[in-house]
Amino acid sequence: MVIKVYIASSSGSTAIKKQQQDLLGFLEANKIEFEEKDIAANEENRKWMRENVPENSRPATGNPLPPRIFNDSQYLGNYDDFFDARENNAVYSFLGLTAPPGSKEAEALAKQEA
Repeated sequence: MVIKVYIASSSGSTAIKKQQQDLLGFLEANKIEFEEKDIAANEENRKWMRENVPENSRPATGNPLPPRIFNDSQYLGNYDDFFDARENNAVYSFLGLTAPPGSKEAEALAKQEA
């Protein structure tokens, strides 16, 4: 399982840049392995991302904007979905990964199972 984050290295949107930095910074800080896929520098990445974002997760008009998160080819969500998971201490579940021992998420899961 590989977490893939589709980003745009040259976006004119400050909001998109901040979201990308926040998402990538969180993954790096928590030592979560991921692949960064740039849709601005690679047409194949852009095409793949646009084709694999589910219909119900697309904007009403235009194309899906980065950042978009996948686990291999399974679509996980956009920045808002990631942010909600982070606020709920559920990032590892959101990403389809096992929470490391001692993490808030692992502790919460252990309490639920007890």
